[in-house]
Amino acid sequence: MAADYPPFMNAYGNVSKILEKLKKAETPPRFTYEFLEDVLHFPGGSRRPFVPLAKRIGFLGSDSVPTELYKKFQNDDHSRGAMAEAIRKGYPTLFERDQTAYKLNRAGLEGLVREATGLDAGSGTLKAIVGTFEALKGFADFDAPTGAASNGESKIDLPLKKGTEAGALRDDQLRFSYTIYLDLPNTTDINVFNSIFKSLRENILTK
Repeated sequence: MAADYPPFMNAYGNVSKILEKLKKAETPPRFTYEFLEDVLHFPGGSRRPFVPLAKRIGFLGSDSVPTELYKKFQNDDHSRGAMAEAIRKGYPTLFERDQTAYKLNRAGLEGLVREATGLDAGSGTLKAIVGTFEALKGFADFDAPTGAASNGESKIDLPLKKGTEAGALRDDQLRFSYTIYLDLPNTTDINVFNSIFKSLRENILTK
């Protein structure tokens, strides 16, 4: 895979098939060619470019160790948002030219890739880049929320109750609000959560 081109597989028809298997398989310590062939059952040289592709989109580190983005993709609750993040990470030259590149039809996407790479219209590499992008896009949701509340965080939006109550404010008065992010512990002990929210109630909510 040429480093100066956006990531692609010549056999891009395998991208979606590999991703489907990857999503359901146990996360390996390292994503090797052996894992691809023996565990995911994709033997053959035409499938091997998936490993550098996965590195380019941020699913694997340079040492082939799966990243947090890889694991997020395996989580059904965050999978499509994770893929959208991966596509943005892997195709920055396209998104620099068109922030809504994922909305383009095939002809529009081909034009954008040609602009970014200088490839000829009939180029096999151009076809592979477009085909790979579209295969990845099939697993993505670019409107999915990213970041907050994905790793045990809980988001609470609260009105600021200092001074006049919000319901009594005049239209020309300034209103304030604040957002609290709680990094909740990984525990099943309900007393821990009771203590956290009791403290919130006593020290913040009733102020």
